[in-house]
Amino acid sequence: MDRHVPIRLGMVGGGAGAFIGDVHRIASRIDGRYRLVAGALSSTREKAEESAAAVGIAEDRTYSDWAEMAKREARLKDGIEAVAICTPNHLHVPVAREFLKRGIHVICDKPLSSSLAEAKRLRQTAGKADALFVLTHNYSGYPMVRQAKEMVAAGEIGAIRVVQVEYPQDWMTDAVEEQGVKQAEWRADPERAGLGGATGDIGTHAYHLARFVTGLTLSRLAADLDAFVPGRQLDDNAHVLLRFAEGAKGMLWCSQVAPGQENGLRLRVFGDKGALEWFQENPNHLWHTTHGEPTRRLTRNGPGTGGAAARVSRIPGGHPEGYLEGFANVYTDAALAIRAHQRGEPAPEGVDLPTLEDGIEGVAFVEACVRSAARDAAWVELKQ
Repeated sequence: MDRHVPIRLGMVGGGAGAFIGDVHRIASRIDGRYRLVAGALSSTREKAEESAAAVGIAEDRTYSDWAEMAKREARLKDGIEAVAICTPNHLHVPVAREFLKRGIHVICDKPLSSSLAEAKRLRQTAGKADALFVLTHNYSGYPMVRQAKEMVAAGEIGAIRVVQVEYPQDWMTDAVEEQGVKQAEWRADPERAGLGGATGDIGTHAYHLARFVTGLTLSRLAADLDAFVPGRQLDDNAHVLLRFAEGAKGMLWCSQVAPGQENGLRLRVFGDKGALEWFQENPNHLWHTTHGEPTRRLTRNGPGTGGAAARVSRIPGGHPEGYLEGFANVYTDAALAIRAHQRGEPAPEGVDLPTLEDGIEGVAFVEACVRSAARDAAWVELKQ
């Protein structure tokens, strides 16, 4: 298989009005690694057809039933090689299973599932499938996040003592789920979102970022969850204390009711020799402190950087790369891994993808937060 031929991509969900669908489509196109050829973008036939036509999917490759799409595409000579899943959480696992068992690679939005039991069932399916599963924890694709991970692994800040990660937003400060805001409606619905509200939607991003950069293993947590908006059934704010197996301590705060905060994902890691700090709203900078010396600012493709960061950078330093490019790095690494898999080879050196196991751990994190909160923020173990 020619590694430069675009992968034939399908999409489930992500139709008109779905923010994340456009993000996945743009990210898949940035490096020319994919060609969108089929989709079940909506369960409503009329909307599915309108959405597909708007993004250039042919009428005969347009579906309103994702199970039908999986069956037919697997039979076609030029059927899809991979599928992007952009549905609400409760559909991630059933959709993924249909495609995986037919040998179609899966690129799935997070969180992995709405329950831990469901996530484990997907593990069984994936273990028997001749296909890869990739979870789009897109912040792991930012060059300076890769730089931070490389520096931690190289021991540049020493043994980690403290990890602080936060992800505040303000878009659900009011009861927007009752005002016709589609993106809020399903996120506030336990039947579609699962156990976690803010913890599932953005807390899993914060947790994965901390784990990705530090490599630490979480052993126990204590979570204080709130649904501050009256009538809201799922949490919209969480404070979580973290204890890592290696001895480090941490704290995670995620909130969707923090006025003035747009997308404030921030990570700070403190070791016995120094510290690192990265802020998603200014993603081309990484702050590095060596204990006893002035703090220095590292910039994407600037002096003092390279390796993992340079591999996923496209343009010279000073030209900002951000959310879409970071998302595209996950898609491009997925393409490299898929082509290598088709050739019977391991993924190329440097490919660093969020996997099914990352997804299971993220759901386990949410489940543990809910268990802890139900016991008045008691310490609980992470169960996977």
